[in-house]
This record gives sequence, C-alpha cells and structure tokens, in this order.
Amino acid sequence: MLERLRRCLRVLTMHLCIAATCAVAAHAPRAQDRIGEGIRRSNAECLTCHAPSALAHPPRADLNLDQLKRFLVDPDLFAGSNHGGLECKTCHGPGFAAFPHAAGARQQISQCSECHAQKVLRIEAQFDKSVHATQLPGKFTCTTCHDPHKFLAAAKLVDPRRIVAQDNAMCLDCHRSDRRFHVLAPDKERPDLEQAHDWLPNIQLHWKSVRCVECHTPVSTVKSLALSHEVLARSDIGRDCVACHSRDSALRTRLYRHLIEAEQETAGFVNSVILRNAYVIGATRNSYLDLWGGFLLAGVVGAVAGHGLLRLFAGFRRGRRHD
Repeated sequence: MLERLRRCLRVLTMHLCIAATCAVAAHAPRAQDRIGEGIRRSNAECLTCHAPSALAHPPRADLNLDQLKRFLVDPDLFAGSNHGGLECKTCHGPGFAAFPHAAGARQQISQCSECHAQKVLRIEAQFDKSVHATQLPGKFTCTTCHDPHKFLAAAKLVDPRRIVAQDNAMCLDCHRSDRRFHVLAPDKERPDLEQAHDWLPNIQLHWKSVRCVECHTPVSTVKSLALSHEVLARSDIGRDCVACHSRDSALRTRLYRHLIEAEQETAGFVNSVILRNAYVIGATRNSYLDLWGGFLLAGVVGAVAGHGLLRLFAGFRRGRRHD
C-alpha cells in the first residue's frame, strides 16, 4: 500500500512538472515578444532623428542638420545587422537618453571589448602586427572598419558575393577616397590601387570575386578566427596565383569556409561549392574529365605513333621489294 502511494506521488509530481514546463513555454514567446517590442519602440525613438528621412522632414525644429548628417543610421541595414536585435541604449549610455544629448555622451559609448572581450583579445594580438597599427598607431578602432550599425558577420551573410561586397567596401572606401584616406593618414600619399595591382590580371574582376584580405592577410593561427586581422606590408603580400587557382584552393578555407560543410562533390567535381558560385580556373576541376582527357591524349599520341610506325614499316617493305 505504501509503495503504491509512493508511485502515485511520483506520477503526480511528473505531471505537475510537465504542466509547469508547458505553462512556461506557452508564456515565453509572449514575454519575448514584449521584450522585442520594447526594444523596437526604444530604437524607433532614436531613429526618429537619426534615420536619413529626418533630413528631409526634421522631427524637431532645434536639430543641427549639418551635424546630424554625420550620425545617420539606415533603419533597414541596422535591423539586419549583427546588432539589430539590441537596444541603442545598450551601447549608447545614459548621456543619450535626453535631447540635447549630454556634453560627454560620446565618452559613454560602450567599447566592443565589453561584450566581445575574448575575441577582441585575440584580434588585438594580430592587429598589433598589422601595417595599420605600426604605420598609423592609435588611429584605428574596431569601428573604423566595422560599422556596428550595418556590419554582418560572414557566417550570416553566407553568400560569397555578399561577403566580398561588404568586406571589400571596408578597404576600398578608404583606399579609393583621398578624403577618407587622409582622415587617418594626413601625411601620407594615397597609393594608386590600379598601379599597385598592375601584376594582377583582370583587377576589377578579382575585386568583385574575392576579398582584398585573401592576399593581404596571412592564414589565422587562431581557429576561432578563420580570418586574420594582420594586414601585411606590401612587400609581404602573397602573389602566388596557385594558392587560389588549384585543386586545394585557399578559398575553400577562407571565403567559402561557411559553405564547405554543405559541399557535395558530385560527378567528380572538386570544390563544387566554388563551382556553384564562381569559376576559379584550376580550382573547379573534374577528376573524371581529367582522367578521360588523359586517356584521350594517350590515345591520340598512340595513334600518331602507331601511324608513323606503320608508314615506316610499309616504306621499309617497299624498299625491299625494289631491291
């Protein structure tokens, strides 16, 4: 009797736990929705002034529009960025809560290391050896290249064309603009990109198809950082075409690394992920075509050699008859 009572208590306890779990699960989405809606409302207040539309239709009469132009945020780009789910006030401290903003509000903006401490620690070790750090000390921060209001990690972009467009824009926006280049390097002459890359065939096609960092950075020694932040000096830049244009293309572990897990080598195609997105000479070979091509070449050479031997033998026999 006592054992039966214990069994009933265990069953009752189990059903109560299941009911409690279901109740929590049922209310969790609604709580999450409330949190999300709160963030959206809070961010909408900021974007009332900081969206580009505020220039055409200022929400306040006391806005300094010339100054506001420097701090505009595209709402759609921000919503799709890595930080799109965060409240503006997460990074922008209490000094931004009221308008006009407090005099020292910009000093209250959170540093990237406050959320990304481990990653920043590893990146800094690489960046400290970069030409950006050694030639322009103290000029670069994370946000110099990575705009937190629109940047999206390559793992989320997935599509190599979108990754190339985003990452190359970070380089080319400065290296193609005298104004932006001289903000960071006022005493240096901006190099001519076409002239600096005159060794590279089809320069424009390369810039559309691969990232600058494929050649301008070494392979990262940190597994969690597949891409190194050590931008190399011009004399150390890789000019080995075979590094990408080969069966073991470096693009597999760099630009296309987020698609490699889904790679299916079918019908003998090597680097099928690359083949589906681009045509990289040497990296998109077909092993069966290589094999049949070898047989065909051997057959042609054999046929020519056999034909020559037959003609030689036939000529030898005719010569003997005349004798």
